[in-house]
Amino acid sequence: MALRSGSEPQILFWGLALITLLSIWAGVALNFIYLAGLPLALLVVYWATMDIRTLYFLMLACIPISTEVVLPNGFGTDLPDEALIIGLFLVSIPFVLSRVHRISSQFLLHPISLMLLLHLAWIFLCTLQSQLLFVSVKYLLAKTWYIAVFYCLTGYFIDRVEQYQRLFWWVFWPLMFTVLVTMIRHAQSGFSFAEINFVLWPFYRNHVNYAVLLSLFFPLLWFAPVSYERFSLRWYAWVGTIGFLLLAIYFTYTRAAYAAIVMAAGAYVVIRWRLMRPVLGLAGLALLIGFLYLSYDNKYLDFAPEFNRTISHGDFGNLMEATYKLEDISTMERVYRWVAAFQMSLDRPWMGFGPGNFVNFYQSYTVTSFQTYVSDNPEGSGVHCYFLMTLVEQGYLGMILFIALSFMVLIQAEKIYHQCTDLFRRRIIMAVSLCTVVMDAFLLINDMVETDKMGSFFFICMAILVNQDLANKRSRQSTRAESHPPDSTAPL
Repeated sequence: MALRSGSEPQILFWGLALITLLSIWAGVALNFIYLAGLPLALLVVYWATMDIRTLYFLMLACIPISTEVVLPNGFGTDLPDEALIIGLFLVSIPFVLSRVHRISSQFLLHPISLMLLLHLAWIFLCTLQSQLLFVSVKYLLAKTWYIAVFYCLTGYFIDRVEQYQRLFWWVFWPLMFTVLVTMIRHAQSGFSFAEINFVLWPFYRNHVNYAVLLSLFFPLLWFAPVSYERFSLRWYAWVGTIGFLLLAIYFTYTRAAYAAIVMAAGAYVVIRWRLMRPVLGLAGLALLIGFLYLSYDNKYLDFAPEFNRTISHGDFGNLMEATYKLEDISTMERVYRWVAAFQMSLDRPWMGFGPGNFVNFYQSYTVTSFQTYVSDNPEGSGVHCYFLMTLVEQGYLGMILFIALSFMVLIQAEKIYHQCTDLFRRRIIMAVSLCTVVMDAFLLINDMVETDKMGSFFFICMAILVNQDLANKRSRQSTRAESHPPDSTAPL
């Protein structure tokens, strides 16, 4: 006998209620309380099969509000967004297979997509010869589901201006909520530099994670996908929000954020004047010359700090002064690890030590002249330069591939911007281009592509640029078709 249409929700409700009770009972009986989360996981899976697009946007909304959690087995994760990322990755496999005929081959064969796949393939090869295979396999899995969810699903879902607007607002509101809460709590301490890391709980691990998300979102807000009449109430609200976000960035007390915003402003001029290729060439040449200068005859040892003067600072003004005097502990600890990274690259130059393995091997390669009070590294943080991290863990070819990917994205962004004739889409292209510049600036002195606060947007921006490039091509084809209509008198 056929079920009535109204009985299906009832069956779903009572079935979920029964599973919830059984899960709670099993969790208590087996002393494994995480079983109580099984109903939520099943509900998410059911939701994903019914409406995976909405689940994708929900995952984006969770990025600003997610918190870092250390599980009993010692693994660290970010909840709830990382659980949603893994769930979306698993659900996306049958989702893509069922819609393979609708997936654009142009997206998959785009130069950025091919370079990204080459980068992932090299990580896979480096994993096979890793010094610690288990660590590298975890890294490879995380990289795979980040690319699958944030690049591939973004490419599938964010293919129109309306969808980009939806993405913007789903991230905007939870982000501004965390900023407002943080600013209120920070104000109670008089915006103390010493208190910044404490007022961020539970949304952000530290002030750098907070600063990178605010900084990369700033270009997206500046070129917001809205059109408000100047001097209207909404226009004033938008301008006020920009000022509020700038103020919040200042009170992150993060030097990389200040530099990134300045670099983004310069990149705007570079893109508008089509100077990306020469600027990237000069930047690469300058870095190469600096590297050769410091490595010649161990010249870098001349910059070793005095151990007793390299200290942390409780005042931001003192920190800025100590930075250019090479007496700031965070700056010199970075140099300590950069020197170790260079030494490691000489030992395993071809395929590195394996993805995720810098922390496990770098101590024996350090130079004591650069040692600081925090060099024991109890938190297990990385090299603090993503380009050097790829050098250590994936060899010289791995670093070259990542640099090539980064340069290609910026060069393509400039080309896509100038080929676009739609003013609204040009704002979107410029926004994600400058967002990419901000993230690249952070990667010079941090390694954050594998973090949810930044790694998500790193791949999202790539996917949006590719889709905008494909939109430009469709627009040109449409224009050519209209200017050269078929000859109605031609024989069939």
